[in-house]
This record gives sequence, C-alpha cells and structure tokens, in this order.
Amino acid sequence: MSTAVTPPPLSPLDKLLRYLKNSFADGRSPALWLLALVVGVVAGYAAIGLRLAIQSVQLIAFGEFSERLASTASTLPAIMVILAPVAGGCVVSLLLYVGLKTKWLPEIRAEGVADVMEARAAQGGKMALMPSVWSALVHAVSIGAGGSTGREGPSVNLGAALASFISQPLNLPARGARIMLACGASAAVAASFNAPVAGALFAFEVVLGHYALRSIGPVAAASVIGAILSRIHFGATPAFSVPEVPPASLADFIAIIPLGLVSAALAIACVMLAFNVPRHLATRAQALSIPLWILPPFGGLLIGGLGLLAPEVLGVGYEATSIALAGGYAIATLAALIVLKLAAIVATMAFRFGGGIFAPSLYLGAMLGALYGALIAPILGPDSAGSAYFAVIGMGAVGGAVLGAPLSTTLIVFELTASYEASIALLVCVSLASVITTSITKGSFFHKQVERHGFDLTQGDARVILQTIRARDIMTPLDSHDTRGELDEPCVYDDDYLGRVMGFFSAEKIDGAQVRSRHGDQPIVGYITKADAHAAYAHALQARHEEEHR
Repeated sequence: MSTAVTPPPLSPLDKLLRYLKNSFADGRSPALWLLALVVGVVAGYAAIGLRLAIQSVQLIAFGEFSERLASTASTLPAIMVILAPVAGGCVVSLLLYVGLKTKWLPEIRAEGVADVMEARAAQGGKMALMPSVWSALVHAVSIGAGGSTGREGPSVNLGAALASFISQPLNLPARGARIMLACGASAAVAASFNAPVAGALFAFEVVLGHYALRSIGPVAAASVIGAILSRIHFGATPAFSVPEVPPASLADFIAIIPLGLVSAALAIACVMLAFNVPRHLATRAQALSIPLWILPPFGGLLIGGLGLLAPEVLGVGYEATSIALAGGYAIATLAALIVLKLAAIVATMAFRFGGGIFAPSLYLGAMLGALYGALIAPILGPDSAGSAYFAVIGMGAVGGAVLGAPLSTTLIVFELTASYEASIALLVCVSLASVITTSITKGSFFHKQVERHGFDLTQGDARVILQTIRARDIMTPLDSHDTRGELDEPCVYDDDYLGRVMGFFSAEKIDGAQVRSRHGDQPIVGYITKADAHAAYAHALQARHEEEHR
C-alpha cells in the first residue's frame, strides 16, 4: 500500500514567484505595474538609442551630431547636401530589400504608429519584434540622411514591440497585452519630448483608444520612467526650445478661431498628401514593374534638392521649429517653409524613406502659427501676445489634428510652456481643427494608414471584431465518424471572418452550415450555427466594453 508524498512547503520566494505568475496570467493591476516599470526602462532606452542612432548617421552624412542640422547644412557645398540623402536612400533601399527577402519586413516599408494601433485592435496586443527592429534601422538611416520626418513615431513602434516581446512569455490576457503596448508607447513619447503626462495621454488617446482605470497606473508608471531616463541622459531641456509666452488679451483669444480654421486646412492637406501620394506612386511603380525598394535614392535626390532651397526642411526640423516659435523668420520665409516642408514630407514618405509624422506636423503648425501671428499683429495692436503665442497654438492645433490626438498635443504644449492661458487657447483651437479635419479626411493620418489592411478604427471595435474572429474559432469540430453535412450543402470556410459568416447566414436565410477547410479536397471540418456566430460577437463586444470602462 503506497502512501501519498506530501510536497515540501513553499519558501517565501517560491510563493512570491507563484503569486506573480498567477497575477500576470489573469492581468491583475499590481503585476502589470511591475511589468510596466520594466517596459518603461526598455522602451525609454530604445527611444534614446534610436535618437543617438539618428544623430550618428547625421554626423556621417552632414558632419553634425546635434539638432542644428539646418545651420550646418547651409554652410555645406551643394553637392554634399544633395548626395547625403541620395546615399542614405541607397542604404535604405538595401535595408528594404534585405527585409523583403528575409521577411523581416512584412511590407516594403518601415513600420510606425499605425502598426501599433493595428496590433492593439486586431492582433490581441501582440507584435513581432524583428519587423520593428529592422524598421528602426530604416528610420535611423532615413532621418539621419536628411529625410523630412520625425523620430517619435519610430520610437513608439519600437517601444511597443519591445513591450510585446517582454510580455508574451508571460501569457498575458489580451487586455494586459494591450496595456503593455500602451506602456511602451508612453515611455517612448515621454523620452522623446521629456513630457511624461503627454506621453501617457498619447498612449490612451492614440494607442489604447480609452481611459480605463486599470490601465492608468501602468501606463503612467512607464511614462514617468521614460521621462526620467531622458532627463538623466539629455538633461531637463525639452526637445525644442519654447520662448516664454506672454499673457494673452481677449482679442488674442478671439483670434484663435480663424487660426483653428487655417490649421484644419493645413492638417487636411498634410494628411491627404502624405497618405495618397505614396499610395499613387506605389500603384504607378507596380504598374511599371518597378520594385518599391528601389525608390529611396530617387526620393533622396528630391529631398536634397529641397534641402538646397531651404536647409530647414531636412531631418526632424527641431531647430527650425524653435526659431519659428521665437519669431525668427520673416513672413515670406514662413510661407515658403510651409510649402517646401510639406513637399519634403510627401517626397520622404512617397519614396519609402522611414520616419514619422509627429515632428513634421508640429513643424508645419509652428510655421503656420508664426505666419498667422505676424499677419494679424498689426490688427490686434500693441496689447497682443505676439507671434510666439500664435506659433505655439498653431503647432499644437496642426499636430493634434494630423495625429488625431488633440489632448496629447495640448498637454505637450503645456509641459513645454507652463502657460495655462496658451493651453486653454490651444484646447479650443485644436478641438476646432480636429473636428474639421476628421470630418473631411474620415480619420487621422494613423487611421488612414491602418485602413490599408482593411481595418476601420474610426468606428470603434464593433467592426474590427467582425474582421478578426474566424469561423474555426467558434465552430463545433467534427470527427471522422460524424456524418452531418453533405458536400453539396451551403458552407463557409474555416478561415472566413465572423462578418462574412453572419452575412452568409442572413443571405441564405439558414440557421447553420458546415465548415470546410480550403486545403486539399476541402474536407468538412466542423459545423457552425447562426446562434454560435451571434453569441461570439456579443461576447467579444462585452469583453471590449468591460476593458474600456473598468
């Protein structure tokens, strides 16, 4: 007769490890807070590393390691200003080609914020690491060689991918995985702008799309860590210098309404051109059997030519943004820089260079606001707050409208200026610009990019659920002895999405159907009912609703 062996008692360390493992598995907040601190460190250093990589490439290309690229480029020989982006384009082409052949890049482009949003909505919060790492290389070379884009979007993508990589072995539920994506994004934005509150709000507003209480703590913790790391390595100075904003008069507040209208017009132009021109160029290249990975050197030639006309359009443009905020440009120069920068942004994106839209949209807004302030100052009189006031507000209004993140950009401005009056005026201006922009463009720039894969995030999760649950996920499997279903009966396929299944039941006016595999002789692998489909949809909607409100 055998006796049961009593297992030895667990040590305090073993108990702690078991508790943490169970906490991670069910997504409890204390465990997520701990993981968020780790993610904040990793994503924060990733953003710092990307910034240093960009500046290193810039040092090789232009001989300048700091943000003062425009000043340095204006002193260089014309041939060097042109050849630097062309040479960078050749390296980008090589990286895209290698990424295509090795499948390190799912598409012939570098990934960005839109891919993080898609992972949150349609992939259960999971991202592959290698595409983001390889994309970071593309981004670093592109921006360092003069590409007219920003580093914040690439930092968000890399930070979110690293967060997903860290959390996947822990088997987090989908809700926890999505929170970790937001933690990586918030730490990256906070490290880039030295703005922890704005970093957290960006993650809620753009990545998560909600402000559930359970996610606030982890996201805020990661954002603070990212900002602390940025201050340790780069000091407490912001990404670009912002002058002190003087007090605003009543006339200044009234004058922001027209500024909101023109900000919306510029944001619409930026979104539509930056999205549609690359799409049309890709279609044209494919029609001519020109591989997309070969395009960057030709884009580099255009960027170099624009850089000869105005060195201020090269790179992230923080130096030019700071000068505009300080009122350092004449009216004609401001108007020219808006047009040339917009052309450089479109050329950079259309010819498959990497980089994000965050910094360029702030650049355009600062130029527009400064131009508006210079034009309206004689009308407002000596009591006006001046050009700096309108430049700051224009920067936030255009940036918020392009990104679809009005609250985040308002907080960025507040953290940069510490001006309550400017922040209140910006909130009004950016709200007006955002409403007009999204009504015309049907979503932010990131939403337009996600639509490339057929996902419409502007209507919430209801439609995305129909595009992510497949028939095989909810069908009743059949074994080899089951005789239900004949070959000539109506059927759905195991990889059909839930939306197609529900549409099939409505069109055929039936309550159930066999499920076939698309492989081989298309054997019957299961059976699905109309009730199964509706129950799965209702359950998924309830789960998303609870995630967004608890």
